[in-house]
Amino acid sequence: MRQIVLDTETTGLSAENGDRIIEIGCVELLNRKLTGNNLHHYINPERDSHEDALKVHGISNEFLRDKPKFAQLADEILDYLSGAELIIHNAPFDISFLNKELERLGRKPIKAYIDGVIDTLVMAKEMFPGKRNGLDALCDRLGVDNSSRTLHGALLDAELLADVYINMTRGQDALIVEEGIPTEVSLGEELVQVDLSRLELPVLTANEQEAAAHDAVLADIDKACKGKTLWRQLAPAV
Repeated sequence: MRQIVLDTETTGLSAENGDRIIEIGCVELLNRKLTGNNLHHYINPERDSHEDALKVHGISNEFLRDKPKFAQLADEILDYLSGAELIIHNAPFDISFLNKELERLGRKPIKAYIDGVIDTLVMAKEMFPGKRNGLDALCDRLGVDNSSRTLHGALLDAELLADVYINMTRGQDALIVEEGIPTEVSLGEELVQVDLSRLELPVLTANEQEAAAHDAVLADIDKACKGKTLWRQLAPAV
């Protein structure tokens, strides 16, 4: 599965009232693993940022004057996002700005190019009801190092959100078994084929303490999911 963690910085809060995107940052996950194939651009918004927005992102109007306009980057951005599932914190905000930029160019809304959107703010509110669920708060809660985040920045925030998302979904990347693992061992210049078909792996049965700890973890996950975990639903009645 290809996922793109996306964040934008803007001139203000309202795409409908003429605010524009000034920065876009994207981080690629393939089968829930970071690939390093990221995308990052500063964009000339053809207008000045609001004073309050400048305090958030610190990107000056002068800095953006010679940057490419969204129209010049649209094809590259859409090609990069094509077919992927987007992961965004407070998705309606970023989606509204992307859609407005595409509308100006006579293009279809972003949903026509992608495979769906995951809103991590919605996820966080369900997992941590009544708590602060901004990116900084989630980083603190989930043990993600955000010490370099003094101002908002699209690429940095997307990188942090990628870590937050993996942690919020219980690090399931550890359960991914990659295909195509080589069965050849290099001995100097020579490759030796290793036959694994006869390998017998020992089966270690959990003791009572380990089994109890496992049940406690499952109970915590089920509680966080409000009793919607599949193993609880399919568990036979006692």
